Amino acid sequence: MPGGHKGRVTPKALEYLKEVVKYGFGNSTGNGMVAKFEKAFAERFGVPYAIAFFNGTTTMHACLAAAGVKPGDEVIVPPLTYAATSFAVMHQGAVPVFADVDEKTFNISPESIRARITPLTRAIIPVGLYGLSADLDPIMEIAARHNLAVIEDNAQCVLGQYKGRLAGTNGHMASFSLQASKHLTSGEGGVVLTKDEKLATGIRKFGCFGYHTVSSGTGGTMCKEDRGHPTSIRHDSLGWNYRMSSLQAAVALEQVERIDELVGLRIKCAEIFAEAVKGCAWLVPQYTPPDCVNSCWTFVCRLDTEKAGCTWDEFRNMFFSLGGDFVYGAWRLTYNEPVFQERKFLGGNFPIDSEIYKGKKQVYKPGLCPVAEAIQPKLLQFKTNYYKLDRAAQQAKILAKTIKKISRG
Repeated sequence: MPGGHKGRVTPKALEYLKEVVKYGFGNSTGNGMVAKFEKAFAERFGVPYAIAFFNGTTTMHACLAAAGVKPGDEVIVPPLTYAATSFAVMHQGAVPVFADVDEKTFNISPESIRARITPLTRAIIPVGLYGLSADLDPIMEIAARHNLAVIEDNAQCVLGQYKGRLAGTNGHMASFSLQASKHLTSGEGGVVLTKDEKLATGIRKFGCFGYHTVSSGTGGTMCKEDRGHPTSIRHDSLGWNYRMSSLQAAVALEQVERIDELVGLRIKCAEIFAEAVKGCAWLVPQYTPPDCVNSCWTFVCRLDTEKAGCTWDEFRNMFFSLGGDFVYGAWRLTYNEPVFQERKFLGGNFPIDSEIYKGKKQVYKPGLCPVAEAIQPKLLQFKTNYYKLDRAAQQAKILAKTIKKISRG
């Protein structure tokens, strides 16, 4: 469609929602909308198992549990991403250990991961930041050497590619978010992909109360016969109620049916912005290796304030004054948030300061990840969720004009 596409959500989603309402919400009377969404998502990525959740943090929590991560274990994470990645680790009672990032891709550095491994390390969560997959091959090699689980956090990396392989198909498990800002949305929601049947069973059981009848391919409840007898066993493991609702699944199904269109539009918007910054020596886009495809959740640049002769705020204010849309800064590094700096953990000290944790006491302070600390204050995130390309083109012209004004001093 010239200038854009059909919009964020199409009337097909309303049809699916009406179908859900028509069949009702009983355990035995639904129309299987969650299963339809899971099947469509798994097929698009070419993996056997997709498990739906009500958001993209519960997904990572379930993956950690399925991987056997226990209270007091360590999980290696990047500090330059949304805090949910680290919070999921703490939900499981484990300890987030922060590895530094690559200065060009902004993604977690395999070399830094290697240096952070201890006898307590049980998993690694590499994040596909801004749409670019982390460097998975060396990470998987490290994991194999130390018997670690790798959970790809692909909340921002839908249909990104790594060496010809879809992001989400390289680790042991992969977590996706369907929150409102993401490539695909159901308002809130999440989904896990895995090729491993045992992990799929563990993930699904953890997300639906640990029901003993749940397996890799079953739904999120027990059959009426099992539920209806007073001697029936219900729970053979601990689990939470993390299941996706049928209403969420109805919208999510419409989104996955249009996944190539929705992701493709973001990539086109990013290409328009990339053209605007071409040749600018002080506004450097995130580096995408030639064997990768960036799915462009946002278009991100690092501002070299010395070369530009302006501060981050001055750049953004200039962009705004010329009619630019909102520009986001990168999240404060997770370990620099008050919850870590002031150690405001569960119950006042758990898990990092608990007696359960036998590792070296984690000290969260500046200097822990120097590359991330140098990059984070300089990042500018430009929106790519425009549903008309002419709107993206207008914003790119404003960006080019901003660059020209600042360059002239």
